[in-house]
Amino acid sequence: MKHKNQLAGSASSFSRRSFLKNSGILVAAARAGALLPLSRMARAQASSSVFVVADTTLGKVQGMNLGGIRTFRGIPYGASTAGKNRFMPPQKAAAWSGVRDAFGFGPISPQVMADTRGEYAQLIDWDFQPGGMGEDCLTLNVWTPALKDGGKRPVLVCFHGGGFATGSGNAIGYDGEPLARFGNVVAVSVNHRLASLGYLHLADLGAPPEFARAGVAGMMDLVASLEWVRDNIENFGGDPNTVMIFGQSGGGAKTSVLMGMPSAKGLFHRAGVQSGSLLKVASREAATASAEKLLKQLGLDKSRIADLQKLSWEQILDAQAAVSGTGPGGPFAPVFDGTVIPANPFDPSASTVSADVPMIISTTLDEAALTLTNFDLDEAGLKAIAGRLLSDKADRVLGLYRKAYPSTSPYLIQARIITDRGFRANAYKQAERKAALGKAPAFLYLFTWPCPGYNGKFGSVHGTDVQLVFHAYRGAIGGGGTEAKTLADKMAAMWVAFAKTGDPNCPAIPKWAAYDKKERATMVFDTNTRVESDPRSEFRQLWEELGPPAGPLG
Repeated sequence: MKHKNQLAGSASSFSRRSFLKNSGILVAAARAGALLPLSRMARAQASSSVFVVADTTLGKVQGMNLGGIRTFRGIPYGASTAGKNRFMPPQKAAAWSGVRDAFGFGPISPQVMADTRGEYAQLIDWDFQPGGMGEDCLTLNVWTPALKDGGKRPVLVCFHGGGFATGSGNAIGYDGEPLARFGNVVAVSVNHRLASLGYLHLADLGAPPEFARAGVAGMMDLVASLEWVRDNIENFGGDPNTVMIFGQSGGGAKTSVLMGMPSAKGLFHRAGVQSGSLLKVASREAATASAEKLLKQLGLDKSRIADLQKLSWEQILDAQAAVSGTGPGGPFAPVFDGTVIPANPFDPSASTVSADVPMIISTTLDEAALTLTNFDLDEAGLKAIAGRLLSDKADRVLGLYRKAYPSTSPYLIQARIITDRGFRANAYKQAERKAALGKAPAFLYLFTWPCPGYNGKFGSVHGTDVQLVFHAYRGAIGGGGTEAKTLADKMAAMWVAFAKTGDPNCPAIPKWAAYDKKERATMVFDTNTRVESDPRSEFRQLWEELGPPAGPLG
């Protein structure tokens, strides 16, 4: 899933050794927040074509020309969120003089990092989140083929996965270089506040009025990032009137929420939700209960809410981990506050705020394998789990899955059952409700190509398709093979076509009709990429009838 950044390409006057040495010095300087005077920058430009400078509304930034793709990392779009800015709406970053280095990634939002013992985390390189950690995390990264050339390239803005609690736009799975190169587009990835620092709902606990937006601050960060794109992306060769937002998992959930936010209206023109169809945000009641637990863990009563700004982020993260565990989920997520988020984005119907924005919505066949570690599950164990949780319906359910998948491992049968009743059910509803507005189309795809990593035991697991829309196919997810390359060509081509026009159809894929409840046209991405009408309909109908059982399988 992840595509690692490489410093590929140098001026002819550089030896490999001197180039690596000098770039290492530059990265170190970037991490220290160095600003180059214009005179020094001019000398660097005169002596080498490696370095490039772009204008922003706050000042100039210096990046690197990596094999023809101008790469800028850690550009601030907002001020530090520490101290008095904690739990507040994002503030404007201060302007700077001279030229600011944009060689190194900015800090990621404070979070509990992935346990490197987990094979799924290893598979997707989720433990690799460069840039350090801290509250000065409102930064973004840009990859572009050219600067300020009037190219009006589509702009693809990626919001990272990890639920609302973990991850970063710095993760190697969101490297925009191959996509920018393949599609002649501008790619952007974004960092923002997460978990309690981004979504601690304090408004119903008697907090001072300035804390009214604490439960939606992380989503307001994303709006601020899109405002930065609107105001600056022409200087990076992009078109602010052709912006696609997208994300997988938590990134898809964030994209779903933005579809219903009036403050985001007009800042994007297409949307992609990969394995992250979120229909409803947190209720005020649930969000208040989570905030109360955190305050209690921190030893603060409601009269001392303002003291939250005096604690270190380490103290808050420790308390957060104690009340929510150390997994990728957690109780802190955007809240239905009635103002910034005035309604649920797709419940009971799709929001009309973004009625004119076309969407791509997707799932993978074996999404739920990301949470399951019982790889040695046998048929008897699968039957026992199903019997315990499905009662008298267990034989019917397992019989249907075994008829369709006679040679699939019990582990993956388990994953498909969980996926069909959860991830997939929400994707169907999101597509149906978007199509029902009758304003802009929704296109649905199903990804069924099994990931070759770890001997294929994860199947078409959650996240398998992420690197492919970036036209990246190496590493454990893609394996660097011919099949992955062919899929990357198809998926990146349709992604770019959709970003440009709002229609994914292009010569690389079969003709793909928009989704509706009658035909349910679905693109199936696999070695035999094809369009089917209502694929796997028997499972969709089964779970519509039975509804989701209480509790997870496994």
